[in-house]
Amino acid sequence: MSHPCLPLLIEPDQLPAPLNPTTYRLVDLRKLEEYQAGHIAGAVSVVPPEITSAPPIPGLLPAQERLEQLFGRLGHHPELHYIVYDGEGGGWAGRFIWLLDSIGHSHYSYLNGGLQAWIAEGKPLVSTLEPREPTQPQINLNHDHTIDLATLVREQQSSDRVIWDARSPEEHRGEKVLAARGGHIPGAINFEWTAGMDPQRGLRLRTDLADKLAELGITPDKEIVTHCQTHHRSGFTYLAAKILGYPRVKAYAGSWSEWGNHPDAPIES
Repeated sequence: MSHPCLPLLIEPDQLPAPLNPTTYRLVDLRKLEEYQAGHIAGAVSVVPPEITSAPPIPGLLPAQERLEQLFGRLGHHPELHYIVYDGEGGGWAGRFIWLLDSIGHSHYSYLNGGLQAWIAEGKPLVSTLEPREPTQPQINLNHDHTIDLATLVREQQSSDRVIWDARSPEEHRGEKVLAARGGHIPGAINFEWTAGMDPQRGLRLRTDLADKLAELGITPDKEIVTHCQTHHRSGFTYLAAKILGYPRVKAYAGSWSEWGNHPDAPIES
């Protein structure tokens, strides 16, 4: 089967129409009631709880069995090209792309700005459901796109790595505490996820994002490790770094819900 050549970042006008369901899978990452109220034609719904793990550390990958159920429902096969969007500028969509990386599947695109940009351009929504023929995929996990707490603690002095904290400045400074302890991973650079979006352009990626990150020292020559509280907001920053062409991007999926609750993890505030 010839494979579609869609770039990682596509604009609403670049969405193939009609969508061939054997080639493409358009995935809507919003709440089910939002999806039911209106979605892009051909989209299937994946709700956020399907792509998270159980508390207390919801940022981790779902269990392999759950992943196989999810991707089986989506009709997953090795040549399928996923196109993903959400309603918030890329958090859940980016987390889904991290999921695809984590099962070794590299055929995917992000609809720039998601539903906000789509609606801003006057594009139509539908409420019809289009079930997909399920498959029974064998999922093999690839952990190359994730880093764990032990590695980050052990390699604290690494000059080759930069940690991008996608939380709010108040969380980063330890003024807003969402775990046993507040603050940030030593050396982490704070650039809040929403600061990477352009509200004047339907929450598309800021055109000057690479420059903003470079000013902070988040540069493509480094391994980029990004996190937030539960690896939802850092879904966007993971995706954004990939879109900018940063060659080495990883998620610290445990995020602050793990680090801030770990008695031995070092903290700055």
